[in-house]
Amino acid sequence: MANYVGAIDQGTTSSRFIVFDRAGNIVSVAQKEHAQIYPKPGYVEHDPLEIWRNTQEVVDKALEKKGLTARDLAAIGITNQRETTLIWDKRTGAPLHNALVWQDTRVDPIVQDLAKEGGPDRLRSKTGLPLASYFSGLKLRWLLDNVPGARAKAEAGDVLFGNIDTWLVWNLTGGPAGGRHITDVTNASRTQLMNLHSLTWDEEILNLFEIPKACLPTILSSSEVYGDASGVLAGVPIAGILGDQQAALVGQTCFQPGEAKNTYGTGCFMLMNTGEKPYPSTCGLLTTVGYRFGTAKTVYALEGSIAIAGALVQWLRDNLGIIGSSTDIEPLARSVEDNGGVTIVPAFSGLFAPHWNADARGLIGGLTRFVTKGHIARAALEATAFQTREVLDAMAKDTGIAVKELRTDGGMVINELLMQFQADVLNVPVIRPQVIETTALGAAYAAGLATGFWTGTDELERNWAVDKRWKPSMEAARRDRLNAEWTKAVARSLDWAG
Repeated sequence: MANYVGAIDQGTTSSRFIVFDRAGNIVSVAQKEHAQIYPKPGYVEHDPLEIWRNTQEVVDKALEKKGLTARDLAAIGITNQRETTLIWDKRTGAPLHNALVWQDTRVDPIVQDLAKEGGPDRLRSKTGLPLASYFSGLKLRWLLDNVPGARAKAEAGDVLFGNIDTWLVWNLTGGPAGGRHITDVTNASRTQLMNLHSLTWDEEILNLFEIPKACLPTILSSSEVYGDASGVLAGVPIAGILGDQQAALVGQTCFQPGEAKNTYGTGCFMLMNTGEKPYPSTCGLLTTVGYRFGTAKTVYALEGSIAIAGALVQWLRDNLGIIGSSTDIEPLARSVEDNGGVTIVPAFSGLFAPHWNADARGLIGGLTRFVTKGHIARAALEATAFQTREVLDAMAKDTGIAVKELRTDGGMVINELLMQFQADVLNVPVIRPQVIETTALGAAYAAGLATGFWTGTDELERNWAVDKRWKPSMEAARRDRLNAEWTKAVARSLDWAG
């Protein structure tokens, strides 16, 4: 009898395979990082073949650790870094170029050209998204325009496009030998090519972006049986696909309108469930698909996307050498009482929500001779909390809903200094669940719902439990002063490269 569900969690920096039991507890996990490729300033790429190799390797390792086989898995789900864009040859499976990562800004000139007519929000009513380099559609346009022969082959249906979910499913279900070319509604909603209302590829936008429909995957729900896997997972149904942030929304069981989660990873992403109708934003947020389970009604969400969170810690480690490993950031930040007057705005690739300013650039302000690397470390952590506050404020303005608590997940939530500071600047409780791998858990939940492993969302809600709760303790005057300093620093960073 199959007692477990597996989840492939293909993220920006690594690939993981996690096995969960019926209570949503982790049974086994394996992880492997992949290379970050920076050919030019603003260019960020991944090797799709390395990602596929690593995915197979972590599946093998996670099963081997606990002596499991494919027969022990009722289903597998997939969650993935969204917006990361690749094209490959349908006949050979060979990528035609490295994948363009969601952080990549090479299409900024195309964005600016398209915004000349109708402004940056010209497609919001259809897609819920502003024109930005962030999304997949214009990255696909760049690949078709710049890879020799790609456009003609795409028009003939011989070159396929996908985000990473599509690439993995195609390979898992046979690749050149009949692999399924599909995506789910959450990933499709991040291409800026799908109409949020009809959940289909929008012909008008395809024409505007010069995208041939023949290269696009079929859009399906987030929870249904798509096909059986091959290889070490042979015979296991692939039954769930969710973009990583939507997967975390499901893993946090935010199934009621007004419930919100924030994922602290490479970037930082807050999603609020807004129910069964798309909720337009006037405050710089994204309207996106939250999830769709089978034939049930689609649930939408508002999202605040922050480009740089954990990546700032990696920058301190890899570029400046201030810390030896990411876990060193908290003790170093605790070595000082406060930030020493330092504010860091990590606008390495512009600022995402709620500013959407592609020409913003990172800055470190407030430096004096008093400042030590401890103050820099503390300011780096605080930058994530301040960016989150901006997004939460925007959600309250858009919806009129004051979030009463914030559910958190992702790699940075083990940092208790950050979690306490987050509660302080938000002035609401911050909650860490017992299972913080909610992205993978959400993908597992989607797959398990489709195959009957779990009976419904009520059962999933019973699985969710609190690990730790942080309550705000900062005086209002200090909170206001710190927020004002952050706002001043952000203003200085805007349009720096313009």
